[in-house]
Amino acid sequence: MEDAVDQKKALEESCKSRCTKPYVEYKQCVKRVDGDDSGQKHCTGQYFDYWSCVDKCVAPKLFQELK
Repeated sequence: MEDAVDQKKALEESCKSRCTKPYVEYKQCVKRVDGDDSGQKHCTGQYFDYWSCVDKCVAPKLFQELK
């Protein structure tokens, strides 16, 4: 029996380059909140924006391979 290969990881890597704007926004946020001792500042929104972009790119390709 052949081991299954997770195609999603490879597709995510190929899609990351299409999501540079949300990634840059996330990294800028991380720099802004670095050193925040209050724990109140976070970059959750930017993080989810980035991964949403990646997921939107991956989904149609992944489902095409699963057919």
